[in-house]
Amino acid sequence: MNGNSLYEMQRKLVPEMDDLLTKRFRLLQAIALQSPIGRRALADILQLTERDVRKETQILNDQQLIQIQVKGMVCTELGYTVLEQLKTLFNELMGISKKEQQLQTALQISKVIIVPSDIEQDVSTYSLIGKEAATLVMQKAQPNCKIAVTGGSSVGSIGPYLQPSKALQSAQFIAARGGIGDEMTMQANTLVAQFAERCHATYRTLFLPEHLSEQAYSAMKDEPIVKEMIELYDNINIVIHGIGDAMEMADRRQSTEQDKQLLLNKGAIGEAFGYYFDEQGQIVHHIRTIGIQLEQVQQSDLIIAIAAGASKAKSVQAYFKNAVKNTIFITDESAANAILENL
Repeated sequence: MNGNSLYEMQRKLVPEMDDLLTKRFRLLQAIALQSPIGRRALADILQLTERDVRKETQILNDQQLIQIQVKGMVCTELGYTVLEQLKTLFNELMGISKKEQQLQTALQISKVIIVPSDIEQDVSTYSLIGKEAATLVMQKAQPNCKIAVTGGSSVGSIGPYLQPSKALQSAQFIAARGGIGDEMTMQANTLVAQFAERCHATYRTLFLPEHLSEQAYSAMKDEPIVKEMIELYDNINIVIHGIGDAMEMADRRQSTEQDKQLLLNKGAIGEAFGYYFDEQGQIVHHIRTIGIQLEQVQQSDLIIAIAAGASKAKSVQAYFKNAVKNTIFITDESAANAILENL
């Protein structure tokens, strides 16, 4: 009897095993990502009661998977080992591996990575996504590579998990777009500086408004610094980007009511790189921007697309009608389920 068959028999005898395994796996995973962390913060992140967290973390502590310290709970080396060894089994038993394969085939891309959570219910999902994306960047980066980065919370979640490597220390992180809205924390310019600092690498910013008027665009496109950025975009090796809801991105760009109505009339539902897509994946609008263009993205060696939450499902599907084969998509289970239901 193989491991999976044995597990199936155990599930028949102990039907609550799946829920218990999921709860403890996610608790251990959250502690590993957020440590040191207190019980109250852990309960808030996972939306559990403090009593439940106290009971389960005591068991994890008794099994030497975590240590409960004054400053908070931390994952032990044994805990990290258990997480790594159980990850594939957990994904297989929870049906995540099957969903990854189904999405990969449906979207016609090279790989899909699904984290077992719902970003709209559990904020620790950002950490799970960030860790997966950072691991991918560290694995795929080549010496002297150029990495274009857009903004947004999902892309920003990568930063804490990046580590210096021989390849990344010689890399250059490049802002894929200019400023958007008033919030600076998750702007592309801010993120490339953070990523570069984590990796001991260099970076280039694009301190221009992302959305330019026709007159401003005409005046700027022949400037030496702009020509230099365009040349950099022509030679990008890795692109890391998010996928947005069309109207949400229009709001962030402080678009006029006339422009928003235009997007609604044209059926825009998804956005990436300043391009707005309808349900069929047709580009229905494109803002004037000095940032990276879709054809430059498609020429890169690797594209890492990140989007999560069931509310993003239709936006993701619209974008992926244009995606190239060498794309790796990182998402959460809620978005994956919604996309599969829509297919």
